[in-house]
Order: sequence, then structure tokens, then C-alpha cells
Amino acid sequence: MVDVSEKPPTLRTAIARGHIQMSKETFDLIKQDKIKKGNVLTVAQVAGIQGAKSCSQLIPLCHPIALTKASVAFTMSDDSPLGHRVEIEAHVRCKGETGVEMEALAAVSAAALTVFDMCKAVSKDMRIGGIRVVEKSGGKSGRWTSDE
Repeated sequence: MVDVSEKPPTLRTAIARGHIQMSKETFDLIKQDKIKKGNVLTVAQVAGIQGAKSCSQLIPLCHPIALTKASVAFTMSDDSPLGHRVEIEAHVRCKGETGVEMEALAAVSAAALTVFDMCKAVSKDMRIGGIRVVEKSGGKSGRWTSDE
């Protein structure tokens, strides 16, 4: 790992997004809360938060970070050119010496994987994609926002 002990702690934030595409049948079952394993978005929200908190255990050179916020939100989208999908957005924050972009990405990834896991009995034809950081702030480089 990189030594960050000489860096001053600052407020660090990151927002990441991604999505999971699925059939109309799967999409409707999620919306109606009729997936047999339970409420998909509630479980995926908790999994996403846990993913942010566990990032340094998954990514070998990530620093363990004391997060002060980790949240995951979903938007059900059936008007996308890519079909039916669940949009995922994670917000992560800490006061520390290193950024939280990886934690935000881990949150989105864990949430998407959980949606897949909970719905795979209905259909395995789901696609996870578009996972990216869209905004970060804090540290020497300051604020950055994606051009999307």
C-alpha cells in the first residue's frame, strides 16, 4: 500500500453509478416485491453498504477506511433504450488521508451482484454494467465530476 501518513485528513466523498439490465418479467417481479428470496432492493441496499465497508478486504492495496457515510439508492427504469434495468447509485464519505472512490465502486458492485443473485432463479439473462465513479471531492486534487 502507498504510505498516506503524511497527507492531511480532509473530507472525502465519492459517488458511483451502475446498472443491471433484465427482462420485463424479472423487472416486474422486483417492482411487485414477488421475488422468492425477499425484497430485492432492500437486501441489495444492505449488501451495497456492506460492500463499501469491506472494500479493503476485497481489493488488496486499498487502505481500510473509517467511513462516515455509505448509502445506496435505486431507480427502476423501464424507458431506457437498453430495456428494463435497475439503476444503482452509491454515496460514500469519510474524513481521512485517502479517497473513497473504491468504496463507492464496491458498493455499486455488491448491490448489482445481490440483485443478480436474488433474481437468477427467474432469469439468468441479466447484465451488470456501466459501473463508474461520477464524482469525487477532497484531497489534493479537489473536486472532479464525470463528463456524462
